Amino acid sequence: MNPHKLFIVIVALGVLAAPLPAAAQPPAKVPRIGFLGSGSPSTYGPLIVAFRQGLRDLGYVEGQNVVIELRWAEERSERLPDLAAELVRLKVDVILTHAGPNALVAKQATTTIPIVVAFAADLVGSGLVASLARPGGNVTGLNLLSPELGGKRLQLLKEAVPGLSRVAVLWNPALPAVVAIMRETEAAARTLGVQLQSLEVRGPDDFESAFAAATRGRARALITVEQPLAFIHRARIVDFAAKSRLPAIYPFKEFVDTGGLMSYGAHAADLWRRAATYVDKILKGAKPADLPVEQPTRFELVINMKTAKALGLTIPQSILIRADQVIQ
Repeated sequence: MNPHKLFIVIVALGVLAAPLPAAAQPPAKVPRIGFLGSGSPSTYGPLIVAFRQGLRDLGYVEGQNVVIELRWAEERSERLPDLAAELVRLKVDVILTHAGPNALVAKQATTTIPIVVAFAADLVGSGLVASLARPGGNVTGLNLLSPELGGKRLQLLKEAVPGLSRVAVLWNPALPAVVAIMRETEAAARTLGVQLQSLEVRGPDDFESAFAAATRGRARALITVEQPLAFIHRARIVDFAAKSRLPAIYPFKEFVDTGGLMSYGAHAADLWRRAATYVDKILKGAKPADLPVEQPTRFELVINMKTAKALGLTIPQSILIRADQVIQ
């Protein structure tokens, strides 16, 4: 054969045998995380930052190998069902949410898309999971509350405020886990010789009447128990305590960052970072039914010395040495 023709044949065969370019391969599917929030970016922003940091620690880069679809109800709980339905229509791979009521809305919207709850009062008590060890459905995540927190907070408040005899408690009796904390608070009050004043808050419109009742009842201090409503309206609660000159203890550091006196409870940002590990496992094939619900292991005591000074309160050294953070 003519050497020139032989060269052409070899080149042609080489072209036919060459692998298809990478562009011909189907693009890898980028997983999508849907977020269902009852508040707004301003109230939950720091916690979303913690979740995103958790994802980055696991190798996720938003916009490259993961997409997050954020949906906020902006403190209007009636919007949650429509937002949940929207995430289901988008066919997200997993839904992240927070608090039992939000998770219940998500579960009503889908029984197939996995749901991770970043923190909830009591996933078992609210009927979202069958048990902590074996959730059993499409929901898993992180529990938030320990009933003994109620007694611990009252004890800290009594230690910080000499002669304290009457304390108002802001709580929501509609949440079973909060009821358990209230019972523990009442038991501690009997032991410590403190009279409690119950301030029930089930919705945003209840705050003003609760505050007015605290003023009429001559409360000398305030305890706020964990609930999404209180977290969303923390600035309002802290402002009331400041204007009424009430020493107060709150469930999360975020209240103290807003100007509250002190907080004792689970480390909220830590729980949201941990939620990223649940999402990661699910995106890699794990089923929510097989992922045990985590209990909080990290609790923190935070004290705002500027607020203490404004109240004319000297925080005892016995409390300061136990604090995880003291804000000057």
